[in-house]
Amino acid sequence: MFSHRFSVTLVVLLTGGFAVCAEEAAAPLPEKVGFHKAVYDADGKLVPWTSWDDAIQREMDFYLKCPVDSHGYPIFVFTTFMNDDYTPYKTDHIPATLDGMGILSYLKYYDYIDKSNPKVLEWAKKMGDYLVKETLTADEGAYPKFTRSTGNNSDFPIKVSAQDDKNFGGPNCIEPDKGGIAGFALVKLYDAVGDKRYLDQAVQNADVLVKNLRAGDATHAPWPFRVDSVTGKYIGERNGNMVFILRLFDELIAKGNTKYQPARDALWTWIKTYQFTAPESREESLWIQFFEDQNVQDNRTSWAPLEMARYLIERKEKLDPDWKADAEKCIQFALKYFSGKQPGGVTTVFEQDTDMRPWGGACSKLGGVAAMFYAAGGGEQYKEMAYRNLTWMVYHIDKDGCPAHQTADPKQRRGGWQEDCHTDVIHNFMDAIAAVPEWGRKGAAGSAK
Repeated sequence: MFSHRFSVTLVVLLTGGFAVCAEEAAAPLPEKVGFHKAVYDADGKLVPWTSWDDAIQREMDFYLKCPVDSHGYPIFVFTTFMNDDYTPYKTDHIPATLDGMGILSYLKYYDYIDKSNPKVLEWAKKMGDYLVKETLTADEGAYPKFTRSTGNNSDFPIKVSAQDDKNFGGPNCIEPDKGGIAGFALVKLYDAVGDKRYLDQAVQNADVLVKNLRAGDATHAPWPFRVDSVTGKYIGERNGNMVFILRLFDELIAKGNTKYQPARDALWTWIKTYQFTAPESREESLWIQFFEDQNVQDNRTSWAPLEMARYLIERKEKLDPDWKADAEKCIQFALKYFSGKQPGGVTTVFEQDTDMRPWGGACSKLGGVAAMFYAAGGGEQYKEMAYRNLTWMVYHIDKDGCPAHQTADPKQRRGGWQEDCHTDVIHNFMDAIAAVPEWGRKGAAGSAK
């Protein structure tokens, strides 16, 4: 085991004919990270307490054991705030983000295990069923039958918004970008299982988005951050998370729905012309606003630029001839304003200007995207960054598979926000392993080499 005291320097100062010796020792590496005794290599770099594959399987097993309620859904599917015994501890819920990203995570994990456990796909379908049946706005209004961003987990279906949607926009408030997340996830679920209900809801979300598209510029996004789904009244001119609406349009166009091409082109023109070139200051940045529990109008995030980088790396020249430079610019934006250094050579990422803590979803996003960028020719530094980041995340999965929602927390808790514990985390591991296969089932994931 590597000594927890390292970089010892012996300084000999010759003054006035006598020698003074001083020993300067660096701060000790922590004995424990997250839930586990820390393991370091000979260079003092953090390595996994168990293989990535084992840790991820433990976490998936924990969730596959989640009880199903009387409505037919595993409890975590409709519960954002969940204890380690699967019981809710708040009613506020973020269905579009939690279950949209969860569907993507479960589909990628299902492929990773060579489709060997049908329950993984069954749980993905439960998330899709919940989005289609329980989370839609009213049948009339500016955003009819559109996937809600927030609600109360005791409502089946959801009747009113929650968190800062309700606080600042009222009971009918939604976030258009979250309809993009849910719609894209439902298209991918349709591709996996062939249930047309999922595609129909994705099309409905896309149609409503097209109807409400507005001209964007340096101070206005194509859709505001929050709107009243009935009246169309909105708050928040700038909106950073446009990539999932772009993904949704691209998926539907690929299926022959060319009616989305004009809206898609208008959105991409805004992204390329304004979002990529906007000043980085809070007053002018277009990487702002994502989180449902925040209403600070100039609140920059790491979430949106990292997800844009992911799509640029996936599509490359098919999306953007400048994909590599634009992707790196997005990654570097997140690192410049939101990165933090942890012991053992770990780079973490914080969520947003108003919450500079490494919550699981945002933090692991750096690991997934950096690994993809490395595999696309981005440089060895991104491989190292990805490996240590996701190794850090492995330490926040307990032995029984129960994860933590927030890392670097001295009062480490089991459970919490389920997006940050699980649904917005697994897909980052899957993308990293796809980029660097030796980190997964075919390797021990014990070395960055």
